[in-house]
Order: sequence, then structure tokens, then C-alpha cells
Amino acid sequence: MEVNQTSNTRSPTPPTGGPLDAAANLIADLGGVLIDWVVGLGKMADFIMRLAGWLFGRLPRRETIIPNFYQIGVMSLPVVALTGTFIGMVLVVQSYVQFRNMHLEAKLGAVINMSLVRELGPVLAATMLAGRVGSAMAAELGTMRVTEQIDALVSMGANPIHYLVVPRFLGCLLLIPALTLMADFMGVIGALFYAVYLLGIDFHHYLENSRHFVGSFDLFVGVFKSLFFGGAIAIIACYRGFNCEPGAEGVGRAATAAFVSSFVMILLLDLLLGIALDGVYYAIWPEAPKLF
Repeated sequence: MEVNQTSNTRSPTPPTGGPLDAAANLIADLGGVLIDWVVGLGKMADFIMRLAGWLFGRLPRRETIIPNFYQIGVMSLPVVALTGTFIGMVLVVQSYVQFRNMHLEAKLGAVINMSLVRELGPVLAATMLAGRVGSAMAAELGTMRVTEQIDALVSMGANPIHYLVVPRFLGCLLLIPALTLMADFMGVIGALFYAVYLLGIDFHHYLENSRHFVGSFDLFVGVFKSLFFGGAIAIIACYRGFNCEPGAEGVGRAATAAFVSSFVMILLLDLLLGIALDGVYYAIWPEAPKLF
């Protein structure tokens, strides 16, 4: 007698975790990152357009602008001056041995001062501004977003971009040239003191080479670049604060992201503006003096 036995075997399932699935997941992750970047750029563009509309439409009241100018400009002077002084001395210490080996100690002032006024002065002033002011602005606006103070301003009929962002943007944009000049001046003084009084470089040749190779255009380049740095710091910091995630952790992330993004943008703008301004300089003065 035959007994029919029904088998309960299941149909084989295709294996998972293969190379095709890994490639699909990688493409999906890259697509998600790209979408997030596009959405973020769109939000940033909308934020900048609203800021420009209020900036060219109606300026804030004097009582709103002056406290921001004081916090951004006056309170940043000590740290910028101290940083400029020490970076000038550090440049002398790091460059003196190499220039002495080439018997070019007299031209040390030209290299140090040109590096300060064209690159290090603006970048250091902007970095100090991003660390001290940018992070504080992002944390302050982020706290206002989390505690619904920005929503309260809207309910009272005040525009938060006009009341909160425009004064901070004007403060960073208009006062960073003064901070840059302070960093340049203190860096030049610090380098001169260390080179002449501690290393014994001739005072006359140090100043003469600086005057011959460092001109007004070099100073203009540093101040001009600082305007872009200040505007970028204010926009990034305020945008991060306005789009802060809920909670204390979100405020901390906004402050950190504001500084990191500002620093990366400072370096990127410094590269692009440096290339463009160097092209303008040699197009106007093709016979400019060379160090060697």
C-alpha cells in the first residue's frame, strides 16, 4: 500500500547581501546625500534672497544695530590683536633659518609682511570672527528657535530676518575690514620686534624691503577678501541658527556646524579670490618687482 506524502519543502529564496544589493544601497545613499545638498542649497538661496530684500529695502533701527556692532567689532579686537602679534612672531621664527641659509635675511620683512597683509591677516581675523562671533550667533538664534522666541516675533508682526539677521550681517560685513587691519598691524609689529631686536636683522634693510615689495594693492587684496569672509560667516551662522534642530543637542550642533562650515568657506573663498586678484594684479602691473 503506497502512502502519498506531501512535501513541505519551500521554494529557494534568492540570496541577499550580494554585490548588486551593495551597489544599489550605495547609489541610494549617494542619492540621498545629493538630495539633501540640493534641498539645503535651495533653503540657503531662499534665506539669502530674503536677507537681501530687507537689506536693500529698509535697514533696522539704530538701537538694534549698535549693540551688534559692539559685540562683533569691539569685543573681538583683543583676540584678533593677540593672534596677529603671535602669528607675526611665529612666521619670523619659522622663516629665519631658511632665509639665513640663502643669505637673504634682509628680505625677510618683505616675505613676512606680504604673507600677513595678503593671506594670514584676513584669514586669521575671519577665523577668530567665525569662532567667537559665528558660533555665538548660531547658538543664540538656535536657542531662540528652540524656545519659540522667533515664532513670538512673527506673531507680534516683526520680521525675524529684518530684526535678527540684518544687524548681524551688517556688523560682520562692515567691521571685519577693521579687524583685518588690526591683525595686519599687530602682526607686522610683532614680526618687526622679533626680527630686529631678538634676531639682529638690520632695521633699515628690513623696512626698506618691506616698503619696496609690499604695496597698497597687497593691503587692498586683504581688506577686499575680508568683506567676503565676513558676509559668508554671518550668512552661514544665521542660517544654521534659524534651521536649528530641537533640543540642546540641536543648538550645539548648529554652533559647531556654523564654525566648521564658515572655516571651510573662508578657505574656499581665499583660494578663488586669491587666484582672481593675482590675475588682475599681473594684468595691470606685468613688470611688478619679484623677490628673487
